[in-house]
Amino acid sequence: MSPILLTGPTASGKSAVAIELALRIGGEIISVDSMQVYRGLDIGTAKPSGDERARVPHHLMDVVGLDEPFDAARFVQLANAAIQDIEGRGRTAILCGGTGLYFNAWLGGLGSAPPPDPDLRAQLEAATTAELLEELARKDPVTLDQIDIQNRRRLVRAVEVIRITGKPFSLQRAKWPEQGGLATAGRAFGIQRDRQDLVRRIHERVERMFAAGLVAETQERLQQGLRENRTAMQAIGYRQVVEHLEGLMSLRATLERVQIKTRQYAKRQMTWMQGQLDLAWLEIGSKETPSETADRILRQWEATPTASDPTASPNG
Repeated sequence: MSPILLTGPTASGKSAVAIELALRIGGEIISVDSMQVYRGLDIGTAKPSGDERARVPHHLMDVVGLDEPFDAARFVQLANAAIQDIEGRGRTAILCGGTGLYFNAWLGGLGSAPPPDPDLRAQLEAATTAELLEELARKDPVTLDQIDIQNRRRLVRAVEVIRITGKPFSLQRAKWPEQGGLATAGRAFGIQRDRQDLVRRIHERVERMFAAGLVAETQERLQQGLRENRTAMQAIGYRQVVEHLEGLMSLRATLERVQIKTRQYAKRQMTWMQGQLDLAWLEIGSKETPSETADRILRQWEATPTASDPTASPNG
């Protein structure tokens, strides 16, 4: 049986739904999360608990240390290997997460962007954010309108690709397939909630993270190389706690900052998902349980004409 895709904004409850869904269909979960791949980033990435991972096998969590690189290409490689293993045992893979870049790479390919150039990368990282934005505005205004300008790593990468190829970065990014694959097989689902409900859930999640020891976890990870890992340092929560530990914000202001950043991230996720893939969206009420949502997904999938057709994954 080909994989099922389940996505939605952060704190929408997709992970709990994926577990319930997996229990019903004999499935295993592949995490599509660019931060859960790192060992030790547990509280801030909202990794499933030990009990949850014991109930349902999870893949692509804790696969690299903070001193190791990880990118979309490696995600695709490991995800395909996990899918082959899961399906080889007669089970169903459920790709669940909210990292659009990873979904994009797995479904549509990695695009034609070149590999990093170490010398050029060092030069660009030494430039100011204002200089990078000015160059991006001149050479690729489309990407400038779409990029998170506070994410230095992505900003540097966009300018790097433009310099190497002489072409706009926006023309070299992989696109979601317009036809075929999961998009037309009734196997791609999105979870959404009323804005007020989602904001409440985000705020409560962040409160729980701090209560569970996010500050202490961040202190420990700093000793293991968190600051030197540019990708991991972009993770919402850790980045703000590091600023708190440097004396830039009070603890309460840090918590509120994380809540704001998480709300903004959820909004960007929804915009991206709605514009990139023809998902079967499920509006989740505040009282609906993950079990009830899983039942809804199964009913909708079983009602799809292609539900019984073991359509192959886009990546084989």
